[in-house]
Amino acid sequence: MTDSVVSDPSDAVSDPSDSPADSRAARSRVPFSLLDLAQVGPGETVAQSLAHSLRMAQFADRTGYRRIWYAEHHNMPAIASAAPAVLVAHMAAHTSHIRLGAGGVMLPNHSPLAIAEQFGTLAELHPGRIDLGLGRAPGGDQATFTALRRTPAAAENFPGDVVELQRYFAGSSVHGVVATPGAGTGVPLYILGSSLFGAQLAAALGLPYAFASHFAPQALERAVELYVRDFRPAPLPDGGQTEPYVMAAATVIADDDVDRAYEQLRSAKLQRIKFLFNRGRHLSDADAAALLDGPQGAQVDEMLRLAAVGTPDDVLGRLDRFAERIGADELILAPLAGDREVWFGTVEKLAPSV
Repeated sequence: MTDSVVSDPSDAVSDPSDSPADSRAARSRVPFSLLDLAQVGPGETVAQSLAHSLRMAQFADRTGYRRIWYAEHHNMPAIASAAPAVLVAHMAAHTSHIRLGAGGVMLPNHSPLAIAEQFGTLAELHPGRIDLGLGRAPGGDQATFTALRRTPAAAENFPGDVVELQRYFAGSSVHGVVATPGAGTGVPLYILGSSLFGAQLAAALGLPYAFASHFAPQALERAVELYVRDFRPAPLPDGGQTEPYVMAAATVIADDDVDRAYEQLRSAKLQRIKFLFNRGRHLSDADAAALLDGPQGAQVDEMLRLAAVGTPDDVLGRLDRFAERIGADELILAPLAGDREVWFGTVEKLAPSV
């Protein structure tokens, strides 16, 4: 999903302390958070990609972003977030305030006990800063399932596995096993989804719900409506009850040069076409461009239908209207630009505060 070559993270953009985020971003009516896919651009190493991610986390830590999430993906050379718990540990050790978590862990790939122990350990090391978003999708292909010693049928156990995780974090014994670390940490859980299933489960369990509208916007409005309508409050340790909490992801590209922003969007679409429609062969930029005006391009356009692209003022206005329209309590921004200067600049220009 990238198209620029960066040899060293320090060469990509100026230091954020030398170029404060535009105060215009403070107008946001809902909290902003970030989704970092740890994308590996052409010419980058994984180490360079993760250095970019650390730099972004440290900037976000100082400028009012509420949280950063890392999504579990496997067997994707352009994405380095296969191990969210490891990324969270590294970023938490180098930041001070921002919440960090998985957005999400693909629970069918793991046993609930293993995840309880991993994120319980993180919660003990960084109390009050760790989130755990949970997804039902595989986060990879059939070959990944085989390599992980799992099967697609594991997804059918997702609701029960979520409840089992809750019990571990509450300190309960499950089948005679107590998660150590994990027991009593109360790591907050979030249900992720791109369909009605996740909305129904989050509502039934009284948990926050995060919709993947950055790549699958089709069911967004219906899912949020169902979630709020069917929400069943769950008890809280302090004697209170949970309330509906809607989070929505939004693809963003912000640059003072509007043409540059839209060129980055076009480049991102080309990269997505290459990924989705390669059919085992290498697609050149020209091959991908030829598909932009066909059914493949239309599919990618639909995936990115809600992308907020343009100048910082344009993007902020679109995000405000988007949040108001769907009743979002929080937006999770997914910076998409392949050019590292625009990628980081987007995070910088949309920062809630400095």
